[in-house]
Order: sequence, then structure tokens, then C-alpha cells
Amino acid sequence: MKIIDARVIVSCPGRNFVTLKIITDEGVYGIGDATLNGRELAVVSYLQDHVLPCLIGRDPQQIEDIWQYLYRGCYWRRGAVTMTAIAAVDVALWDIKAKLANMPLYQLLGGRSREGVMVYGHANGADINETIDEVGRYIDMGYKAVRAQCGIPGLPSTYGVSGDKMYYEPANADLPEENVWSTEKYLHHVPKLFEGLRDNYGFDVHLLHDCHHRLSPIEAGRLGKDLEPYRLFWLEDTVPAELQERFRLIRQHTTTPLAVGEVFHSIYDCSTLISEQLIDYIRATVVHAGGISHVRRIAALAEIYNVRTGFHGATDLSPVTMGAALHFDTWVPNFGIQEYMRHTDATDEVFPSDYTFENGYLKVGDTPGHGVDIDENLAAEYPYQRAYLPVNRLQDGTLFNW
Repeated sequence: MKIIDARVIVSCPGRNFVTLKIITDEGVYGIGDATLNGRELAVVSYLQDHVLPCLIGRDPQQIEDIWQYLYRGCYWRRGAVTMTAIAAVDVALWDIKAKLANMPLYQLLGGRSREGVMVYGHANGADINETIDEVGRYIDMGYKAVRAQCGIPGLPSTYGVSGDKMYYEPANADLPEENVWSTEKYLHHVPKLFEGLRDNYGFDVHLLHDCHHRLSPIEAGRLGKDLEPYRLFWLEDTVPAELQERFRLIRQHTTTPLAVGEVFHSIYDCSTLISEQLIDYIRATVVHAGGISHVRRIAALAEIYNVRTGFHGATDLSPVTMGAALHFDTWVPNFGIQEYMRHTDATDEVFPSDYTFENGYLKVGDTPGHGVDIDENLAAEYPYQRAYLPVNRLQDGTLFNW
């Protein structure tokens, strides 16, 4: 068996997605996601100009060898663009392998470790009362876990809070929008949100919160300590983790569980965090951390140190990544939780899938492969639209630089 064709499909059914389709001489094909929010076309070029020519004629069943070839064969290793491109190839090849075996992907990985994958939704509001109502709406939909974000008094806009409550997409402008940020106002306000949530809903629902990398280590420790009475499932992305040692200081000051990793690209980004048990959940995702082959290594390292998975699952990941992640989640022994932001109807039409939501859990089907396809004719009706993520500045105009 040989790869005879590989092509990149760019579409924008509500937001931009980059999809890779690899086709074999036996007619079996695989689908991979190559979306990098705000830098989509960089991955398109990397794939089309540098990766795909190297795939033609190769045996698609040699997944590990191809992964190593693309990783080690590139002098400039890692980085968001490289690892996203490798992930797209890797997921497409696993899709092909599972189809050839006539198995759903989770069976090929080792079989079920659970019947369903617990997911959390995103509740947000302009103020505390609106967020409390939104959390209640998610509970009514059957969610067992909800991430809660709210607007901060005195700040005109807050990343993670939007008018669209179900399909929030932060990449929203042709040029980067500039938001104003105040750490002091944020640290004062957030504990009030979770006090209100526990007063209204008790402790039966899991509550999560995302700081979006906006704190210093000591500020993160203070927030974690202030939130301890409210028993969060996790506090996410408190600080950027380029310097993994930052989490040592956070860990000294709070017992609130910590999660990080959605912007990680490899096991080297989190080896210290995991081996020193500085975090409780690793959020590296299939599409940005080298695909199933590499995320499996991250999860195996995490298992040794009692760190669980909690994969990123916002709308900047296409249903292809969600399908692959759910099969991985169904199998991986040290699973924790899966983020689940629902896609728009248009996206779901372009990417038909067989996973379903039921009573707080996502469940994969038994379609051979990862269970997600792409309607190329429909995708062509949604051309690419440039979009950027916002940039934060402090109230005095300083570019936020944590």
C-alpha cells in the first residue's frame, strides 16, 4: 500500500479550519486536522510546500517511522507550525490504519477504559448573575462539569466572555483586537463568582476556571488559595509555562488543582511540570502536540506521576481533532476530563461525525477510524477569512507581558 495523494482543505464554516486528507492506492483515505488559530495559512504552506511531497509513495501503515521522519528529519524541530503539521499527518494515518483494521480507533489503541468521556462546557456572562444563570443552563443540559468565566467590573471586555453563549470564537477580527486588562480587579472579583456558584448549586457539579495565562506565579498562588473553599475541579493556565519552574511557587501556596498545556507542542514543554507533580492535569492536545503518536507519550509520562489528561477542546479544534481526542480519551488509563465547546451547525455539516453527547458525557461510535469525515463540496462554500486572537494591554497601555 502506498500514499498516492495528499491535499490540504481550507474552509471557514463559522471559523477557519485546515484539514489534511491523505489518500492511498487502495482507495482508503484518512483525515487530519491542521488548524492553528490565527496562523492557519502558515501550517498550510508548511504542509503543501515541505511535508506532502515527502509523503507520496510511502507506506501509510508505517505511522511511527513517518512521525520520526517528519520530526527528526527537520533540522528546526518542534514549534507550533511544525508540530501541528506533523499532528495532521499522524491523525490521518491513524485514521487509515483503523479503517484498514475495520476497527474504531479506540480499539486499535487498546480498547475501552470507560463507557463515556466526561466533558465540561463553557458558561460565561457579562457579570456574576448572568454567569450563574449560564452555569444553571449547562447543568440543565446534563453537564456534570462547567467552566465559569465572567466579565470584570471596570474592564470593557474580557477574554473568555462573549455575547454568543454557545459558539464563542475568540479569533474575531481582521486585525488583532486590543483588550484592556487589570489583574487587581480580576483577583478581587473571581472569588465572588465561585462563592455565588456554590451558594446556588452546591458542590455536586464540578466547576472549572481559566486564567488565560494572565497572572504572575505569586498572584496565581493567591488566587488558588482564595478559591480553595469552593473546591474547583481545576484552575487552568494561571501563568505561561515557558518557564516550567514557575509552578513550583504556585504549588507552594495552594491546594487548588492546576491544569496547563493547551499551547504546548511536545513532551519537553511539560516534562518538569509532570515529573515534579507541579500540575494535576495536562492539557496538551492532539492537533498541536504532534498527533496521537506523541500525545500518547505525554500521557504515559503523566500516568507515572498521577497526572491526568484534560485535553483542550475549544472551537479552534475541528471535529476531526475532537473525534481523535475522544477515541484517545476512551482508551487512555489516566483520563481526567475533556473540554467540549460545541461547533456551529455549519461546522458539523462540513465535518459529519459519529460522536454523541449524553448526560454529561461524549461517546464515540464504532465507525472504523476516528469517526469524522469532511464534505469537500460543502467546505468549498466557506472560503477562508483572516481572523486574529485579541491582544491584552494593561490599563496604562503597557503590552501585557507575563
